Amino acid sequence: MVLFWHYQHFFVPPVERHFNVNRKIEPWYDALGWFYDHGHVAVQYFWAVSGFVFAHVYLADASAKSRFWPARIARLWPLHLLTLGLMALLQAAYVAQHGTEFVYHTNDLKHFLLSIPLMQYWGWQEDQSFNGPSWSLSTEILAYLVFWLVLPWLRRAPLLLALPLGTLLLGLMLDEAPNKDVLACIGYFFLGCATYAAALKGWLRPASLLPLGMALVAIAFALKASYRGGDAATVAGTFAVLFLALAADLSDERGWLRFGQKLGDASYGIYLWHIPIQLALVLLIDATLGSRDIAREPLFMLAYVAMAIAAGFVSHARFERPAQRAVFALWGRWKDRRA
Repeated sequence: MVLFWHYQHFFVPPVERHFNVNRKIEPWYDALGWFYDHGHVAVQYFWAVSGFVFAHVYLADASAKSRFWPARIARLWPLHLLTLGLMALLQAAYVAQHGTEFVYHTNDLKHFLLSIPLMQYWGWQEDQSFNGPSWSLSTEILAYLVFWLVLPWLRRAPLLLALPLGTLLLGLMLDEAPNKDVLACIGYFFLGCATYAAALKGWLRPASLLPLGMALVAIAFALKASYRGGDAATVAGTFAVLFLALAADLSDERGWLRFGQKLGDASYGIYLWHIPIQLALVLLIDATLGSRDIAREPLFMLAYVAMAIAAGFVSHARFERPAQRAVFALWGRWKDRRA
């Protein structure tokens, strides 16, 4: 979904700041228009699923707190740092070619240094920078921090803690409180935790998840038509999809959905690689063709999506997993020296 949302970048000319693209010129818009227009809401779904998965992984693990941050560093930072450095180089090439940045214009030293520890979207940013999609990872780091801090209490009463916390934060987000993106991220994350806790208690089964999910779909469309900004519709739609996906998973007794694990493993790479690939293609097109009309062609769109997905799979197997092993090896040696 995010790949389709960001596809409009191909049509952003070298301008100083924001440029509104007529997304109806994008390939197969009549069929794929919802993804082109609303693909960005997949970020909220990512936050909610993260909360669900983290509750599944860590609530029953008594040693979770000690290994939590080494595991996060090993999973997130190697690829983040690699794509951050690559985007800095590609943006420099684009500036040399056009005199301005590509889409993300806040590429100064301050935002680069903030991006290294994934602190670039904690409220002191001017805008998205460098590898723009990493902003959602930056907010998620704060969700991880809150989760880690409350983990002992969350383990004792997951639903009692996660449900009101997530509801409160999303309520503040809907009320346009300051730093609403951080509030939204943590809110979605903890409502994802609450969904897992409810499923663990047996309160969410396919028989109840299906009507709940469909009701939330209807509520999402009603809110989209009436409520300001669409944030409330996104909340309802996010948990509609989460409930329907959970219903499908719980009903999958034969393991037909097992392929989703491989796609899930690759999704982090797809997310971080698709903008560097896009910028590299734009640099090549501008240098050779002079016009980006080729991006209107369906075959070009399919090739771009295929390249991003392939990059995610290759990155996970050839870079992310080896990097994880290296980080854990360093962590193990450091613990041995301390002992």
